[in-house]
Amino acid sequence: MADQRGEAMKYLPLVWAGIWRKRGRTILIFLQVAVAFTLFGVLQGLKTGVDHAIDAARADLLIVHSRLGLFSIPLPIGMLETIRSVPGVAEAIPVDLAGATYQNPNRQMALVAIRPDSGWLSAFTYTISPAYDKAFRTTRTGALVNVVLAKKYGWKIGDRIPLMTGVAQRDGSTVWTFDVVGTFADDDVGSQDTNVLINYDYWNEARATRKDTVNHFNVRIADPKAAAAMADAIDARFANSPNETRSESIREMAQESLQSIGDLEFLIRAVVAAVLAALLFATATMMMQSVRERTPEIAVLKTVGFTDGTVFALTLTESALVCVTAGGVGLAVASLAFPYASKFVHGLSMPLIIVIVGLLSALALALISAALPAAMAARLEVATALAER
Repeated sequence: MADQRGEAMKYLPLVWAGIWRKRGRTILIFLQVAVAFTLFGVLQGLKTGVDHAIDAARADLLIVHSRLGLFSIPLPIGMLETIRSVPGVAEAIPVDLAGATYQNPNRQMALVAIRPDSGWLSAFTYTISPAYDKAFRTTRTGALVNVVLAKKYGWKIGDRIPLMTGVAQRDGSTVWTFDVVGTFADDDVGSQDTNVLINYDYWNEARATRKDTVNHFNVRIADPKAAAAMADAIDARFANSPNETRSESIREMAQESLQSIGDLEFLIRAVVAAVLAALLFATATMMMQSVRERTPEIAVLKTVGFTDGTVFALTLTESALVCVTAGGVGLAVASLAFPYASKFVHGLSMPLIIVIVGLLSALALALISAALPAAMAARLEVATALAER
């Protein structure tokens, strides 16, 4: 074994010299491969992030909204008791939504009016301390602010914040003032961190229009595996009524959002395949040119005793070393970008299997692109090559 390693090591100077014979060409190949595998890593990381978002979405949480669309027609608050009466419903909370701005139109956020009944948190993806939860329940004008939003605007407990909305109060004013009673974190990977939770009863009594209506109902079911059946059971209660509903789980809505942009996996594979195919031709062309330029040198190697197999292996090794190293650099760059990109797309990561597949793909790229040039070098006739020198 030691003899075999020593035999292999003695060829390394030749491989190294061959790689750097034309520095500009080697650097160009290296950069092309590195960029291609950076793209490969980023796209695979994006797919991982999307898969993570879908897997993390709750299957036990249904959104019950108008059959015409989530933001199309408001639903009567009176539907709440009917929903709660459906067997298998563990909790149902009314939710109304409105846009708002703070101080100037560019500071946008979302008002989420809810009724904080006992157990209401189980029907949401929020994490709130018991003290803040209690303060929210007992303060009609209270507001719970997303921790990211509170940090952004410097809001603290006890602050009174005026928010401009498109919803008029009974006195005609569109400025609503709320008391900050706490903060919360949103565990939903698709959250935009711009929500402000307010009390639905206060909101409903103070507004001038759309009395006793909600945007949708958050419904937690006892058995996540029965989400489809539960959605059908709830919708059946309102079939052929003026307020027909459509019930969807959070996970189902996440899957529909993905489908709306097409087959992401197919798109990723198509882009990666196109890039690697173009890179294959470019690399093969450069390797072919390299072998042609080194024809006299290869002839000399054969003259001093290098076999056809050794020449073939040396050529493949040069290509493999450059491509695999460049591929590894590209994957590393993609991995380093994920912590920053995760601020916008949660769950981005590069599993070990993707790294392994990436490196094997780089190796395959090297071997395929160098196979023909290596074969040409191996079959080179010494007398003909030296005669052309």
